[in-house]
Amino acid sequence: MGLTAFVTGCAGFIGSHLTDRLLSIGWTVVGFDNFSTGQRQFLEGALARGSFRLVQGTLLDSATVREAMAGSDVVFHLSGNADVRGGPQHPYLDLEQNTIVTHNVLEAMRLNGVRKIAFSSSGSVYGEPSVFPTPEDAPFPVQTSLYGASKLAGEGLISAYCEAFAFQAWIFRFTSIVGERYTHGHVIDFYRQLRRDPTHLRVLGNGRQRKSYLYVHDCVDAMLIALERATAPINILNLGSEDFCDVDDSVRWISETLQVRPALEHTGGDRGWVGDSPFIFLDTRRIRTLGWSARLSIREGIQRTVAFLCGNEWVLEARP
Repeated sequence: MGLTAFVTGCAGFIGSHLTDRLLSIGWTVVGFDNFSTGQRQFLEGALARGSFRLVQGTLLDSATVREAMAGSDVVFHLSGNADVRGGPQHPYLDLEQNTIVTHNVLEAMRLNGVRKIAFSSSGSVYGEPSVFPTPEDAPFPVQTSLYGASKLAGEGLISAYCEAFAFQAWIFRFTSIVGERYTHGHVIDFYRQLRRDPTHLRVLGNGRQRKSYLYVHDCVDAMLIALERATAPINILNLGSEDFCDVDDSVRWISETLQVRPALEHTGGDRGWVGDSPFIFLDTRRIRTLGWSARLSIREGIQRTVAFLCGNEWVLEARP
């Protein structure tokens, strides 16, 4: 295709998969990561290609971002703090890593003449909605997490830059993503617990929280299909499965894959932590009208995640 992509968070879970896919279809990729959570091992394949260049730096350094982005055609902005649970303990982190850095990326785009951006937002921006499955044009309730608020602020900045500077944007509101190279979230939390004690598992909340998940390769497929087929100046798209599961369903699938039968200890209540929405289920008709559909079920995605963790336990010792 002859295009150059600038990928922030290129060594992360989703970013490394996207980087590999772009390289495989003929793109040149400039990857940007500070390795605070990204893993260099995830880039082994990319680093072996002449069409990949890695820049290690922080998106808080505007000059470095601007210099690294020069000559790019499209920005995939995947970098960000993904720890929803830790927001109240580190209230500045979401603002800094999800909102301020997005402004820095947009300014680097403006100064470099780059006009296309794909942004990893989140279904968390819906707070606790009243409509299920939740469509992209659902009324926004009060924000329930600092993470969701910071992602929504990033969306607002992107939309404003589209209006002011004729950018084109693809804003993806993800459900939780699972699959190979997964390093953060409930599957790895449960896996760690069961590795220490396969007879007992502590589950935050009552286990009946309903969640939707999406396999990482299905996520990358959706992003690339959207860039090809969604042509509006601002394209907002939910990415998720056409189904959901209870947290206890996920526990059962993880336990079956590991061949353990732990006694469950539920901490109680319909939320696991402040900002934990008890029901997340996104309406994906908009992306499906573009010809995309998820290939793996939630159960299959979770099982593949567990299989990855079993074969790559070094991830458990890596920085979270």
